[in-house]
Amino acid sequence: MPGLTFPAPFFRLNTKGRKGDFMKKIKSAGLILCAAVALVLTLSNCKKKDTGGAAFHIGIATATVSQSEDDLRGAEELIARYGKSSEGGVITHITYPDNFMEQQETMITQIVSLADDPKMKAVIVNQGVPGTAESFKRIREKRPDILLFVGEAHEDPLVIQAAADLAVNCDFVSRGYLIPWAAKELGAKAFVHISFPRHMSYESLGLRRQIMEEACKDLGLKWIFETAPDPTSDVGQSGAQQFILEKTPQWIMSYGKDTAFFCTNDAHTEPLLRQLVTYGGMFVEADLPSPLMGYPGALGLDLSTEKGNFEEILKKVESSVIERGGGGKFGTWAYSYGFSVSAGLGEFAKRVIEGTADRNDFDALYETLGEFTSGAKWNGGLYVDANTGVRARNHVLVYMDTYILGKGYLPTTEIKVPEKYFNIKFNKPQ
Repeated sequence: MPGLTFPAPFFRLNTKGRKGDFMKKIKSAGLILCAAVALVLTLSNCKKKDTGGAAFHIGIATATVSQSEDDLRGAEELIARYGKSSEGGVITHITYPDNFMEQQETMITQIVSLADDPKMKAVIVNQGVPGTAESFKRIREKRPDILLFVGEAHEDPLVIQAAADLAVNCDFVSRGYLIPWAAKELGAKAFVHISFPRHMSYESLGLRRQIMEEACKDLGLKWIFETAPDPTSDVGQSGAQQFILEKTPQWIMSYGKDTAFFCTNDAHTEPLLRQLVTYGGMFVEADLPSPLMGYPGALGLDLSTEKGNFEEILKKVESSVIERGGGGKFGTWAYSYGFSVSAGLGEFAKRVIEGTADRNDFDALYETLGEFTSGAKWNGGLYVDANTGVRARNHVLVYMDTYILGKGYLPTTEIKVPEKYFNIKFNKPQ
């Protein structure tokens, strides 16, 4: 082995000595030789282990199954394709705490720790809850070579744009108009928006709410805002869900069955759908749309055999909704947004690292998203700050056509959103 030398002569044999001494020397020499060979093999194996496996690693942080299952499943898809870094593959997946607002420093420490891996070349966070920008800043200080991507950033756009190499959000501007538009297409006469103060302080969610309210006025829909408990507050997820279960029948009674409902939190979605299917009402699509978002639990579906097959998942969800009399009243995206973004950003990062894509090539980004959503149409564009009119260089807003269960696709990606909605300025709640 190069670098391993022995003193010369390695051993000498004294043939003039007694036979026993001679044999002892032979035995001793043999043991030394065996030990040397073993050392060579050990060092050789160590070298193989050190240089073996993937040439680089990609880290991805998501919420847990209870907070946002689809995001996590997208990370699992990357592992299925490229393997775990701990087993010689590419992907390192971690989950941040459910109560990330109270345990923000823990979350930041978890994400930053990904940069301790010398092979780490990209870190992705989906969803980019508060603390993501700070995590990226700390990673940048110690490892400026690492790509930093964020899916569904919750922090102020200017803050996350300064920290990340690429930010992707569901197009909160266009969808602010398109969701009420779709509700009217379904025959809705009123629109109920359900949220809480923390979400309304985020520009992406708060501005969308303002656009929705303006769109409802323009489209002739009655606008209603309802406040529900934050699942990260003291009541927890179970308390927040119980509130939705109890209040939804009352809301339907007050506003009528020709009312479309929308909520900004994933944990609220399942109980809302369960009650809408039971008591009436409409639902265009979730905050982060997916046939897995709320529908399986609300409908009591076992999708274990369809796992990962979104075409079959959609068929099963659609069939169940139609059987319950909800055909034409409930919608989704045909594929999961959270799943597509986790998997798509991971795939995009891999291509950028390997040199087959440029991180500023958004057509390449759309292509990687489309790899996980066969047949579905995407649209979007760069984020434009309504206050300054400045177009971001690294912040992309995306959306897909809405699929109405029992009816088919609405051509939302082909609808031209009136320019006035892009000029509405975010009024942050005091």
